[in-house]
Amino acid sequence: MDEQQERHVVTLKDVAAASGVSISTVSRVLDDRTPPSRSSTAEKVRRIADELGYRRNMFASGLRRGATGTIGVLVPRLTDHVMALMFEAIERTARSRGSFAVVATCGDDPVEERRATETLLDRNVDGLILATARLDDTLPASLRERGVAHSLVLRTDGVSPSALGDDEAGGYFAARHLVDLGHREIAVITGPWFTSSARDRLSGARRALAEAGIELAEERVISTGYGIESGHIAGRELLAAASRPTAIFAANDNLAIGVVAAASAAGLTVGRDVSVVGYNDIPLAAMLPVPLTSVRTAFDQIAASALDLLGGPGAITRALPTLIPRASTAALGR
Repeated sequence: MDEQQERHVVTLKDVAAASGVSISTVSRVLDDRTPPSRSSTAEKVRRIADELGYRRNMFASGLRRGATGTIGVLVPRLTDHVMALMFEAIERTARSRGSFAVVATCGDDPVEERRATETLLDRNVDGLILATARLDDTLPASLRERGVAHSLVLRTDGVSPSALGDDEAGGYFAARHLVDLGHREIAVITGPWFTSSARDRLSGARRALAEAGIELAEERVISTGYGIESGHIAGRELLAAASRPTAIFAANDNLAIGVVAAASAAGLTVGRDVSVVGYNDIPLAAMLPVPLTSVRTAFDQIAASALDLLGGPGAITRALPTLIPRASTAALGR
């Protein structure tokens, strides 16, 4: 048996025996969820606990108060840059608050979503944060009926507590940017129609174009998946049209990257022959051969709100995004 295996785990009982006080006294003194006592006894207990190397058992402590300090996060997939960035922001924020975030994936399959949810609940998580995206999803209503603390992130069903970006404003910023550069022949590639983000970003773009007196033709609106391949297919269709658009707003960066690939395959130069705007500003966006103009999502702010909303009333918070102009957009005819 090595030294680590032989090492004794210091317990409350050990600290109490060395301090000459009761176990309950030691527990109260070392409970960091209450204001620290400045009495001589408390100071002595803390000093002896440090000397003995006592560490609080967060899991056991959580069980005693009906909580584990663990937050369950449900995402469609972690291969999606946005989902990975969102989970990292939640995990980082939870850790700063003394909690631990665990993730489960479910694709876009409602059956897998239910299975993953029950798996997380079986592990006694204190609450659930759902980054799944279907507007027709019945899971949030089920969680409300069961009294399960939860919040939605990057989406909303309009009822459950939700933390998301202001997607309507983001769509407006993207289209307004293109209008200000002189573009009028503008197309929009949006995400699946069952997502609130897709609908809101398109709504914002429509508002910006309407203000400029520009009609968004239906043939220039494509609803598709959020992956790069979907963007490539949609971009190829738009750029092959007899009257191709001079600018495209893609409702996430993956779609925009697909459009960039389609433009390159068609012999077009992004930022000269066609302007492209993406959404979320994933790290890759700034590193492309032609750096991508994108609408930046405030992931850390959204994560903090999602945690704040757990178990609270059905508030909906929207973090304002920021447009980050880069070389993929330029003035018309430059």
